[in-house]
Amino acid sequence: MQEVKIQEIVQEAVEIAQKLGASQSEAFCTESRELSVEIRDQEIDTLKISEDTGLGVRILINDRMGFAFTSDLSSRAVKEAIRTAVNNAKKVSPDSNNFLPAPPDGGYKDYQIYDENIEKTPLRQKVEFAQEVERCSRAFDRRVSITESCAYQDASYKVALANSLGIGAFYKGAFCGSYAQVVAQQDGESQSGFGMQFKRNFRGLDPDALGREAAQKAIRMLGAKDISTQRAAVIFDPYIATNFLGIITPALSAESVQKGKSLLGGKLGQEVASPLVNIIDDGTLKEGLLTAPFDGEGVASQKTVLVAGGTLKSYLHNTYTAAKDGVLSTGNGIRNSFKGTPEVGTTNIYIEPGEVSRERLISEVEKGLYITQVMGMHTANPISGDFSVGVSGLWIEKGEFEQPVRGVTIAGNMIDLLRAIDGVANDLTFFVGQGAPTLRVSSMTISG
Repeated sequence: MQEVKIQEIVQEAVEIAQKLGASQSEAFCTESRELSVEIRDQEIDTLKISEDTGLGVRILINDRMGFAFTSDLSSRAVKEAIRTAVNNAKKVSPDSNNFLPAPPDGGYKDYQIYDENIEKTPLRQKVEFAQEVERCSRAFDRRVSITESCAYQDASYKVALANSLGIGAFYKGAFCGSYAQVVAQQDGESQSGFGMQFKRNFRGLDPDALGREAAQKAIRMLGAKDISTQRAAVIFDPYIATNFLGIITPALSAESVQKGKSLLGGKLGQEVASPLVNIIDDGTLKEGLLTAPFDGEGVASQKTVLVAGGTLKSYLHNTYTAAKDGVLSTGNGIRNSFKGTPEVGTTNIYIEPGEVSRERLISEVEKGLYITQVMGMHTANPISGDFSVGVSGLWIEKGEFEQPVRGVTIAGNMIDLLRAIDGVANDLTFFVGQGAPTLRVSSMTISG
């Protein structure tokens, strides 16, 4: 669909809604295309191409909000969706916190999040990219003998939004990436390794580096042994640190706080982490996969410091939660599809990197565990922050990796873990919309 056409659709939808009695109205339209190619033993295992287009409409009538959507963008279907939204608004209870945002004073910035090469690159070349990832992984070491998954993925999308308060905005974006999980075998033992790259531009992808990363992680875990229960330092690989950040992320939502479902509720201005910890959500981050000019409501994207020097500074807000708390939206009204209304969510959320190297953090450890894999992260409780997970990794003695370790468990509470961080490396790594550097915790009980 042409850019002009998608913008005309949302503007016309708003005009129709106002004529049908809306106090305020909003139209949100998206068009997306996704590609996924999975390779196994140099052959295409699966190839999927999906496209999705539709319009979501929000209607306000005397503080009552109604919503409806349609994947049919004909004039008849759009009008029917608007009528449905109007009728829905009349059936719900009024809420004075329902309102739509006005256009930002400074307009919207262009973050150049669209690389035309992603769409223009031939499919054959994308298949060959995935094949090269697998080839590089297998070539790294003869013990890498099984491909569990090896894929190339990309997506392109257009977003148009208009409301009756004067917002009329549009952007298009794209991203691409690849991942691989391979298995290394030796003396009847199998260990897996994982690698991932996602970028805003196709030329930024490196199949050789990705393949080697997956293979190297598998090889280094061969010969893993058990250890006895003990207290020691624990170092979290960036991918593992990002997984733990995912436990705390829901607690930073003002929606969770207002519903009494956040372990950070009522803690604004209080110390919740080590002074070394800064947590930031940045919808304007250069090269960020979730960077955009505006959120799902038309609020301009921004950088929000959530935790600074270990102190909780802010929660994430959309317009509704902001109204309830008497503050401004942080630009975190997130919409995963035209089929839903804006929920509070994250953009590019990350733990800010420190100034020391990963190698320095490791060299300072007398004894400890460098965690490379976690099992059972889904069992962590996002409301209490409690977790108990199986882990494996590399045992450290006198600042050096000594042996791979498996079959151990760590347990605790996220607030306690954040407060115990005594080292933050300078190697911030993103995994789609979340990122973290290598983190070191001074002491934890490691159950063998």
